[in-house]
Amino acid sequence: MLCTVCKKKEATVHLTQIVGDKLIKVDLCEECAKEKGIDDPTGFALAEVLMGLGVSEEAGQTASQTRCPQCGCSHADFKKTGRLGCPKCYEVFAEELAEVLKSMHRGARHVGKAPRKKQRARSVEERIELLQRKLEQAVAVEEYEEAARLRDEIRTLKKE
Repeated sequence: MLCTVCKKKEATVHLTQIVGDKLIKVDLCEECAKEKGIDDPTGFALAEVLMGLGVSEEAGQTASQTRCPQCGCSHADFKKTGRLGCPKCYEVFAEELAEVLKSMHRGARHVGKAPRKKQRARSVEERIELLQRKLEQAVAVEEYEEAARLRDEIRTLKKE
């Protein structure tokens, strides 16, 4: 299992915290654990470690001053509780949420579960849509050779 922070080294420190009914897990290599000050497991808050993943100091300072205009929830409140105050908070704290989700999961976009055949078909459809947009752009800027190549690639994908 790779380290949640650096995603390069093998994780040797495995932390689990239960807050209310939520289970939070973090896997760290020795270097990242020391960097986060996790030499003594009783002397840190796991939520602080999680919220610090992938967020620079400068971004953290400006984010901590941000407040939701609808409910007044601050970044500090979100960091402390791990919960947002209202639906508007998802828009206000979108950048911070994306970083946290990327560090905890494979991505920030939920794709759900589907049979492998269906997933393959979905990815081909997405590829065709992307190529279609590129084709339209190529025609708009009169790059006809590129447009022809894209058209042929779309035809090939549709045959499959």
